[in-house]
Amino acid sequence: MKIVHAASEMFPYVKTGGLADVCGSLFKSLAGVGHEVSFFLPGYRKIIESKEFESAKLKVVLQVELGEQFLRGEVWAISLGKRQTLYIIRRDEYFDRSNLYGTRERDYDDNDARFIYFSKAVVQAMRLLDIKADILHCHDWQTGLLPLFLRMAEQETGMTLALKTFFSIHNLAFQGLYPRSSFKLTNLPEEFNAIDGLEFYEQISMIKGGIFFADKIMTVSPNYAREILTPRFGCGLEGALKVREEDLVGIANGIDTEVWNPRKDPYLLNHYGANDLSGKALCQEALLNKVGLKKGEGPVYGLVARLTEQKGVDLLLKRMNFFVKNDCRIVLLGKGDPTYEKALRRWAKSHPEHVAVCIVLDEEMSHLVEAGSDYFIMPSVFEPCGLNQMYSQRYGTLPLVSGVGGLKDTVVDIVSDPKEGTGIVFEPNEEAYAQALEDSLSLYNDQKAFLHAIKRAMKRDFSWKRVTAEYEALYQDCV
Repeated sequence: MKIVHAASEMFPYVKTGGLADVCGSLFKSLAGVGHEVSFFLPGYRKIIESKEFESAKLKVVLQVELGEQFLRGEVWAISLGKRQTLYIIRRDEYFDRSNLYGTRERDYDDNDARFIYFSKAVVQAMRLLDIKADILHCHDWQTGLLPLFLRMAEQETGMTLALKTFFSIHNLAFQGLYPRSSFKLTNLPEEFNAIDGLEFYEQISMIKGGIFFADKIMTVSPNYAREILTPRFGCGLEGALKVREEDLVGIANGIDTEVWNPRKDPYLLNHYGANDLSGKALCQEALLNKVGLKKGEGPVYGLVARLTEQKGVDLLLKRMNFFVKNDCRIVLLGKGDPTYEKALRRWAKSHPEHVAVCIVLDEEMSHLVEAGSDYFIMPSVFEPCGLNQMYSQRYGTLPLVSGVGGLKDTVVDIVSDPKEGTGIVFEPNEEAYAQALEDSLSLYNDQKAFLHAIKRAMKRDFSWKRVTAEYEALYQDCV
């Protein structure tokens, strides 16, 4: 098949979170099984200044209608190997910036214009480059309007640009909400600025465009697909999603098993596998040395996350005393809400023998935390899929996760299923989290059962090969 993807980020070129990892892996995997895959990204400064861009070729010049203006743009192409092309939409006024979406304090004021422009540019590029796709697959709110723009362009030109459109919701909490006045930038007929279109409580919702106008709606785990149909997880869009329930499908993400492989991880000085865990013990020693901790009586816990309410940091803070009381060690890596950063720093300062906090985003360090911890904590309030719980199992680090979204789909609870369990799953409340911590201590003290659980976890298949087969089947059913 000829498959086109469009998103606001893709690993290894630009990344702020899991969206980039998923897009990069899916792109590579689909090409690897024989499909012709193209990927459209905005021309961010980081991409334009990268070594990869040196081989880029200018393909076409665009004139994109945005409200009352026609704005110039360029499409550059980078060949990434057999059947893989990366297209860069370049308009420096919009994308030549130090960050993707804004500063730490606030989003860029013109993100509505930036990503409406990007979506329109992708459609125009497909037309000018004569890319007749079987599938156009768009990701998150930044490309939410793309399926609608594509169908409108097809009506105007009489050309078929894509047989079917897919829209993936990676996190429904981020919806691309903008003032109603932003609708004029779309140049769409006024009929689309209504409750059964883009209108959302006197605003426009870009994610709603994807929900209503794509042929198929995807989420990144089966459980999350069910959850977002409810008021608890639907973020106000459960009604719109209910309308499209028959076209809503959840496929759990995979992980890049070449990047995340404890047998040959370039970020680790010591490698290991399920049959020889001696290297893992050395990784733990290296982790503790790096953050200035010494091994205690209890296990080592790790956490790598954006420090936000979604990630359950409130829950974490309420039970920090557990690690001190039981002579455990906890290493936390991440950035986010300054309030959470300060609270965690206070714990590290008052309990320097038990708590280490690294307020930084660091790819190398995140691999070391995964390899060097005994347990990995993910107390998320909601989690569309999550990747770290899968990285953890591959690295023999048992995850403690709240039973939401993809966490529930990808971790087998050892408390309820001691023979097959690969982690501990708990309800996202303080009492259940406290019990999960106690259960983790009990399991750790039974070293035989603990080692069996580690080996089971490491043998699970989270590869994109499995996931790609599911996407392939779904694509083929649609075309």
